Amino acid sequence: MDISIVIPAFNEEKKIGHDVEVAAVFIDKKALLGEVIVVDDGSTDKTAEEAEKAIVPSAVDRNVIRLDKNRGKGHAVKTGILASRGEVVLFADSGTCVPYANALPGIERIRLGELDIAMASRRLEDTKIHRNRSFKRRLLSSLFRLVARIVVGVPQRFSDTQCGFKVYRGGLARELFAQCKSTGFLFELEILLCALKRGCRIEEFAVEWTCDLDTRLRPASDAAKVLKEMFQVRSIIKKNKDRSDL
Repeated sequence: MDISIVIPAFNEEKKIGHDVEVAAVFIDKKALLGEVIVVDDGSTDKTAEEAEKAIVPSAVDRNVIRLDKNRGKGHAVKTGILASRGEVVLFADSGTCVPYANALPGIERIRLGELDIAMASRRLEDTKIHRNRSFKRRLLSSLFRLVARIVVGVPQRFSDTQCGFKVYRGGLARELFAQCKSTGFLFELEILLCALKRGCRIEEFAVEWTCDLDTRLRPASDAAKVLKEMFQVRSIIKKNKDRSDL
């Protein structure tokens, strides 16, 4: 299979049908053999039903995985990626904030063996923001990047670890996520640092991005939770390093 697109979703009944259709049309129009995997993270609405009702071209496989309870975004993404079969795996947040065509250069370079992970960034010079986050959220995002560098050790060259649009070499993605311990929003920090430790080739790429105002993360009210998760990620990375040093 050429590509798997993994979409985690929690109470996204109003958006997930469109998400699935756009992802499936992208796969079909590019003449790729692919699948769309939706992981319903214990939603209390009709997210799974809407994902299953979405109109998908016959050439594209659809897999809707329902988790029995809300286990966290990291767990949902991990579940989807471990179920994937693609040579390339693309993880995308619900809301279709980034056009899938933006991923094509990264997909091509991964398939040619030139790159292992391509990460969308909202902060690169060539990125086009059609609807931005509020000033408060942008300020908190800048603070997050600073704290992530200090607490977890994220290299300064990465400008946007949390943009929910990333492309992975499929086998590598399944290996990394099989070992991932982070279940919350900050799973991407653990994956990034583990990939860097393995010597993976990782680059950011510019995108067209439209802020989804209906986000599940509330940076201000969730600040304590995010900070706690960050220290948990640091602990996980340290334990992995200690084991590898033995």
